[in-house]
Amino acid sequence: MTESRTNLSLEAALADVRERYVTCNPASLAAHIEATVAMPGGNTRSVLFHTPFPLTMARGEGARLWDADGHEYVDLLGEYTAGLYGHSNPVIRAALDAALDAGWNLGGHGVMEAKLSRVIADRFPGIDMLRFTNSGTEANLMAVASAVAVTGRHKVMVFEGGYHGGLLYFVSGGGIPINVPHQWVLGTYNDPVSAVALAEAHGDDLACILVEPMQGSGGCIPADPAFLQALRDVATRTGAVLIFDEVMTSRMSAGGMQARLAIIPDMTTLGKYIGGGMSFGAFGGKAEIMERYDPRRPDAIPHAGTFNNNVLTMAAGHAGLTRLFPARVAEAHFRRGEALRQALNAASVGVMQWTGLGSMACVHFRAGPIERVAPADAREIGLRELFFFDMLQRGFYLARRGMIALSLEVTGSDTTAFVEAVGAFADDHAGLLQA
Repeated sequence: MTESRTNLSLEAALADVRERYVTCNPASLAAHIEATVAMPGGNTRSVLFHTPFPLTMARGEGARLWDADGHEYVDLLGEYTAGLYGHSNPVIRAALDAALDAGWNLGGHGVMEAKLSRVIADRFPGIDMLRFTNSGTEANLMAVASAVAVTGRHKVMVFEGGYHGGLLYFVSGGGIPINVPHQWVLGTYNDPVSAVALAEAHGDDLACILVEPMQGSGGCIPADPAFLQALRDVATRTGAVLIFDEVMTSRMSAGGMQARLAIIPDMTTLGKYIGGGMSFGAFGGKAEIMERYDPRRPDAIPHAGTFNNNVLTMAAGHAGLTRLFPARVAEAHFRRGEALRQALNAASVGVMQWTGLGSMACVHFRAGPIERVAPADAREIGLRELFFFDMLQRGFYLARRGMIALSLEVTGSDTTAFVEAVGAFADDHAGLLQA
């Protein structure tokens, strides 16, 4: 960055970085304009959109991405945790090729679904039995609906800042207009006293408590173990079903955060990388809950989904968990991410800080402890945007909101270079960060 840019106001710095972005990405702009013809805003996945227009990615290999204009990036986003194995792992590719060689859309029980389900159940202490879905959203919808059906109760406790899928969205407070119409009880994340009081107040009709062990979309904010234990205890006392949404945090050990913390939920939801990078979700839990889905029972709850057991996901998921992400690799990946976050915080200045767990982290431009979601002011919103575009120009791709999720393909050299880039950003904009 040239000397003339280091002393710009935030408004001027943003104008400068946006102008360079537009100039450098004409093919992405053209692709965006074409996409607006048949898709509102040229978009079918809201989180990927940003102004002035989003990048169009053309290909990926390992931990590298290339956009439509040919720019190369180190992929630190990891498809929002789904891309744990990178973009071209040969083990995953071989599993997919083998599945394709045997045909797809078979319309019957498959060989690999029993194998994958057994591997998952063996890894997660809170899962006796499970069923597959096509996404984490679907898994959470099914888990909540299961709790309501099994308990005969109606109220569902969630937490401000929580994101459990496109129809279970509470990041912006009370939810969004298209959230499913359960009777929601909205609690405060990481506040065990108020959460317990709220749960007990609704205890007679509280079907379940749904919580992320770390709020991912909320900014990689870890739950205090005491908070999760309090939820475990109050769920037991009131007879509510405790559901851990481990769609993102499942990567924190071979058995997710529940295994790492030894706090065991009644139900668990999964998604993302566990399907080998294919479309995937799963919900599971105690046998007494999941057995209600046994079609041999006269009172069985039906659960449909044409692609729940699709051969590509089943094959890729089994290969990934057994060959690429066994327990020792999961633990090493967690420790590596912890070390990276420590290095990033050391390279940052002022009110720039990184939160997270293991291989997930998110940058925040505010001072003080970050224990729950708080509204961002105009300055923080602007600094996030400046950081995002600055990192793109330095060759690093991350979420627009500042989140990273390391894949196994990201190298030590990649993370070292990223820490250096963050340090350079902090030096270049020290005046803005410390203002």
